Amino acid sequence: MNTTNNTILITGGGSGIGRGLAEAFHALGNSVIIAGRRKQVLDEVTAANPGMASAALDVENPESIRGFAAQIVSDFPALNVLINNAGIMRSENLLNPKNNLLDMEATIATNILGPLRLTAALLPHLQRQAQSTIINVSSGLAFVPLALTPTYSAAKAALHSYTQSLRFQLRDTTTQVIELIPPGVATGLLAESAGDPRMMPLDEFIAETMEILTTQPSATEISVERAKLLRFAAETGQFDSVFDTINHMIS
Repeated sequence: MNTTNNTILITGGGSGIGRGLAEAFHALGNSVIIAGRRKQVLDEVTAANPGMASAALDVENPESIRGFAAQIVSDFPALNVLINNAGIMRSENLLNPKNNLLDMEATIATNILGPLRLTAALLPHLQRQAQSTIINVSSGLAFVPLALTPTYSAAKAALHSYTQSLRFQLRDTTTQVIELIPPGVATGLLAESAGDPRMMPLDEFIAETMEILTTQPSATEISVERAKLLRFAAETGQFDSVFDTINHMIS
């Protein structure tokens, strides 16, 4: 991926990793559009970053995604980068799943159905561009699940699998497919980890991610150093020990 001269759409761009990426790409001179449900939050980000645009999007709603995609293509015909970043993470007690059913369904709709639907809606347009990129933000928990957030972990594992298949099917096209695999990052995504000093500072994560994207333009996966323990736990024979460690760390 060329990190300059793009028109980039970032879902969940009002906070956390999405905002960090949006501001980093904006600083490089790209045209950036952030999307999300909370207009006030989006307005705060665009006000702090003159020239950045925003658009309302409910990634849980299929009709909203279809209409949104059509409007974005009309408003930003140069769009050539899609970053599927929007996500929610909620703890669940599987011994009492009835109380968690809505959380489970919302997690699946936001973290896996949303990216799949938006990618499907925008892929024909992206394929018409000379060069385009799709970045799916998964998680280290796609590779070693956190038992406290089983549906989130499962959804991110599904997104990892989907991204591999998407990359293979698009291998002979001009659309590059990248998976961004964060470790635990201090964004407040999970209430239980708020203020946890073991989380990677957001600014450090964004800086390392942008460095990899800039220096490795052909990369298919972006794993910062602190994500590699989770990403490669199975390959290095450490899955059981890493699973035990992270699940006793936050429980």
